[in-house]
Amino acid sequence: MKKIRFGVVGLGHRGRELAKIAVLLPDVEFAAACDIKPSNWHETQWLSNAPFSEMFPKTDFYESYDEMFDKANLDVVIVETGADIHAEFCVKALCKNINVLSDIPNVANLKEAEDLWKAAEKSSAIISTGANPNYQRFTVLLNEFYKKGLLGKPYCMEAEYIHWYMPKSEDRVHLNENGDWRKLLIPIRYCTHSLGPLLTILEEELRYVSCFGTGNHADTDTNKKDDMMCAQFKTESGVVVRLMRNGRCRADIGHHNYRVFGTEGYMERIERFEKPVIRYNSQKELDTSLKEINGEFMPPEYEDNPDAKGHGGIDYAMLDYFFKAIKNGTGAPISLREGLAMTLPGIYAEESAKRNGEVLRMKYPWDADWTTEI
Repeated sequence: MKKIRFGVVGLGHRGRELAKIAVLLPDVEFAAACDIKPSNWHETQWLSNAPFSEMFPKTDFYESYDEMFDKANLDVVIVETGADIHAEFCVKALCKNINVLSDIPNVANLKEAEDLWKAAEKSSAIISTGANPNYQRFTVLLNEFYKKGLLGKPYCMEAEYIHWYMPKSEDRVHLNENGDWRKLLIPIRYCTHSLGPLLTILEEELRYVSCFGTGNHADTDTNKKDDMMCAQFKTESGVVVRLMRNGRCRADIGHHNYRVFGTEGYMERIERFEKPVIRYNSQKELDTSLKEINGEFMPPEYEDNPDAKGHGGIDYAMLDYFFKAIKNGTGAPISLREGLAMTLPGIYAEESAKRNGEVLRMKYPWDADWTTEI
């Protein structure tokens, strides 16, 4: 079988790690890499004690994205640039009918959403959203239990994505300060990790939002963005989704928490660094007590796969599903529509916070009344 030739644009830590995982898949070839900083191509890798370029001597490196397209004969581009500049690279690939795996958020503004949506409609290639939390054990079980009717109809859901904070004087770099886009991105804009899993069991988009920010308290000497932001979303049918995201805080706690309240049951994932757990109960079962399940990220399907690496195995699952879709000629595992449905609420929420919590109605490129104005 002809190998799928992929290229990566953006060779920060994540771009390099996904490349190293992708080459573990069958019939996949790491053909090209692109970054405006050649130092990223030659950076020595943790544990391997070898430069990244030496790990892949047959892979061609480019500083120009357009030159990579012209010379590398790619089937796939994995877009791993900063979270604020994904759309431009995706649009260029789609215009050349090259398949795309785009990390999240998909777009930085509504005009980019329109451009990307139009490019995808015209292209013969597919674009899949690289939302790895959608492959985690919690999301898999959430969908399984929902389809079995154990949860009934969800009417209220909650998510938290809170990163620990360490003062500058300590020897651990806070993740939200690691890279320019993390320093500058408004917390609520990075909502895809939280909304993505929850939206998999909703049969409608989020339509209304009100959001507030706390101001800057934890580290007043750095970027003045809000330490914490809280948004409430609502669908047309009345399902409420609450999301809390931080830029900084002084809580040394786990990252991802989810809660789903349904008409027939309840499900949650509560993360602590030492032992994340999933718990649920259901009126459909004889024993309605809260039952506990391992809450690690590893998807059940990949538990016995020694190659399943990256964020507890969910990066491997994401890449495996994507490349299988390319081989089999099927649709994107996580479509652009699904990606924009988890991305655009963050853009509207930021605008609501600027307007002191004003309730805004959200629109999407597939709506008849779509507009790039808020």
